[in-house]
Amino acid sequence: MNKKLLALYGLKWNPFSQDLPVEALLRTKKIESFCWRIEQNHIREGGFAMITGDPGTGKSVALRLLFDRLSKVGNTTVGALAHPQSNVADFYREMGDLFGVPLRPHNRWMGFKALRERWQGHIENTMLRPVLLVDEAQEMNPLVLSELRLLTSTHFDSKIILSVVLAGDGRLQEKLRRDDLLPLGSRIRTRLQLESATRDELLEHLRHLLQTAGNATLMTPQLMEAVCDHALGNLRVMTTMAAELLSVAAQRELTQLDEKLYLDVFAAPRQVASGKADAGKLKVARR
Repeated sequence: MNKKLLALYGLKWNPFSQDLPVEALLRTKKIESFCWRIEQNHIREGGFAMITGDPGTGKSVALRLLFDRLSKVGNTTVGALAHPQSNVADFYREMGDLFGVPLRPHNRWMGFKALRERWQGHIENTMLRPVLLVDEAQEMNPLVLSELRLLTSTHFDSKIILSVVLAGDGRLQEKLRRDDLLPLGSRIRTRLQLESATRDELLEHLRHLLQTAGNATLMTPQLMEAVCDHALGNLRVMTTMAAELLSVAAQRELTQLDEKLYLDVFAAPRQVASGKADAGKLKVARR
């Protein structure tokens, strides 16, 4: 959304954009509790944590909030894996880049050794474990997941030298039930299960988005309720609908989004279908 349209509505940013600043993301009690446990336990003791939920329930948002929180903890190293689909060689290349270790992917033993030495040195200097965040972890190669498990511990699995947070949909949980991945699945210490939002939770998110963007009255209360009622409990569906309404309102230069706009945008196809049905009935009646 360009500056002219933002000025039209008194907005600091588009409240329904995917690229929101961190302060625009709602820190629910559930996410806040999870982030606290990672900060207080995992970066001091290491190990695996997992965020799961259906698409659009806020997994990536939870990771963004966690990354922001951990980045403010002094002496903490936080890396985010950008390409979870990598094979083992590319996985080592990315890990070396994330943690500042020059690696030769064709020599996995040296890469394995160098990363562990870097993490152990970090722990000795800061008493904190480095953290690796992985979004879309259901896409990870089982061989890479097994390699990651082996990388994280030393001394016969008694010393954990890395904290890992995996985020993915139901396929991740299914994957960790495989026989070859049961050793990793049994090591998940902390879990965050995100579920479909209630109507009140959707309203809370929508109000927060509008308020932080600078215009709490951009949408009428009736329109906000209508959007939340038809969002199927999904945050992504809610923001997608709201973004479409805002786009149409900007095109028409409306000063406020209301329920009439909702009917114009989302009920029109039903009216057309109804009109066709009525026309069909009329033809039958004439015959």
